[in-house]
Amino acid sequence: MDLEENLPRRKDDLVAQLGKQDLDPYSVDELDERIELLTAEIERTRIKRERAVNHRASADALFKR
Repeated sequence: MDLEENLPRRKDDLVAQLGKQDLDPYSVDELDERIELLTAEIERTRIKRERAVNHRASADALFKR
């Protein structure tokens, strides 16, 4: 288990900052680009999470023998 996963999120966390950012100044094209970038980041995060879950399951299976 990663020691940091139980720690609270830092106040300067980029995801928290993104959630507070004012979107009014952005054009429709800029918003579309932002959606594409965030969608790609979500997919990257899902892949990382899936690998972590699979790795943990493999380790659990190995040490239960």
